[in-house]
Amino acid sequence: MQLYRENYINALQTELLEMVEKYLTPVAQRYGYSETPLEATIKWRPLVLVLGNYSSGKSALINEFLNSDIQKTGQAPTDDSFTILTYDGAANSDGPIRVTEERDGKFLLNDPEFPFESMKKHGQRFASHFRLKKVNAPFLKHLAIIDTPGMLDSITERDRGYNYQDVIGDFAHIADLILVLFDPHKAGTIREVHTSLRDTLPARTFEDRVLFVLNRIDECMSLNDLLRVYGTLCWNLSQITGRKDIPMIHLTYSPRASLRSDPNSDGDFSYLRYLGNQREELKNAVLEAPRHRLDHLAAFVETHSECLSHTLEALISFRKRYMRHRIKNLAAGAMISLTVACLVLGILAVSGLMGNLAGLMLAGGGVTVICLLAWTIGIWRISEKRFLKKQLQNLDTLTPLKTQTRQDNWEMIRSVVSDFLEKNGGHYSMADTRDDYEIAYAVFQKGAKEVREALNELATLRPDEPVTEPPGPFLASLHLEKAEDIS
Repeated sequence: MQLYRENYINALQTELLEMVEKYLTPVAQRYGYSETPLEATIKWRPLVLVLGNYSSGKSALINEFLNSDIQKTGQAPTDDSFTILTYDGAANSDGPIRVTEERDGKFLLNDPEFPFESMKKHGQRFASHFRLKKVNAPFLKHLAIIDTPGMLDSITERDRGYNYQDVIGDFAHIADLILVLFDPHKAGTIREVHTSLRDTLPARTFEDRVLFVLNRIDECMSLNDLLRVYGTLCWNLSQITGRKDIPMIHLTYSPRASLRSDPNSDGDFSYLRYLGNQREELKNAVLEAPRHRLDHLAAFVETHSECLSHTLEALISFRKRYMRHRIKNLAAGAMISLTVACLVLGILAVSGLMGNLAGLMLAGGGVTVICLLAWTIGIWRISEKRFLKKQLQNLDTLTPLKTQTRQDNWEMIRSVVSDFLEKNGGHYSMADTRDDYEIAYAVFQKGAKEVREALNELATLRPDEPVTEPPGPFLASLHLEKAEDIS
């Protein structure tokens, strides 16, 4: 069977989702690692998130991509909604590009087809500022765009009615590409932009998913004016992000919305003709979102399988300690019970209250059983509670943290381990936990490797080059390799 690059991408994505759904999600939900299925946020289309202050030209750039005036544009804030722009395959793509269907936020938050169910937590005010537009634009055939309300200087959560940064963070977490737009008049000086770049995005996404764009450069009156603005933005970004290196900044403008179409304008705009390639480069980077999605899905599988393995490793370590504690506890209880029984028998024998051997043995057995029951009901339970409390206080000793990667993973899963142990009181099946560990470990060691090999093969393919073998199926028989010692 021959597949072309586009079909190969689709087949590979399907295999990845099936692997997450079949192997990782059941384990993740069993141990409280995730309340919702892991695949819920990655099963839809590749997502491109567009951020920027209100005058940065987000909507104009999107209209440029779509080749139609779909989003409202203007110098002042024109739209305070989060808008999902997606392709309508049922509409006629030969006619004019237009919005074919609109749905509200309640629809988006409650339809399992979309990856936004977890965003219900942001409340009704957010839902009323969330919507979907289906557009028959070919540009959207393999991706969806999230247009966002413009960032402002003085607005607060109280003004919006929801936590804007939290919402941005949730979208950034599931986005495959993030465009952060600036304009020449406010080059990185808006307070909400500062908060997003300094705190929100670093906490919820990876640096390589973020592209910086200096938009509306046609409003610079000359090349010198553009260089001054560019230098200011570079300085502001270095102060906000703390990076010593200057990130790549795409210089763009929209001819569709250009304010410099007047031939009688006093400015020297001859420099604009050299920037057409950058506009195309940015457009091509956005169109590569499906390719980014595969890289991110591979990273998603690697990250979650590794974190799940680490979680289960800690739980197995706790269970081993718990079993050793129980054995010591039982031995101590038996020894004390036998000691008490011997003392009672000695007193009975010396006092002559029970002279025959059978009676003494019966009395001794009864005293032993009573002592063991008292130990189990009282002291045993107190000892177990103290043991659990001590282990929770010293949770970091459950697993080796020799590398920075393990330390970073532990920071993400520490609360999962703690919550699970508190909820179950340390009572869970060692055998089941070992089985689940081997599944997660096999995905991490074997499945992630197969995924990367398939991606490496994809990277060598030209768009029109066929391949003879489809990807996967990964871990079809789940031949579990022997896990490392997890003591």
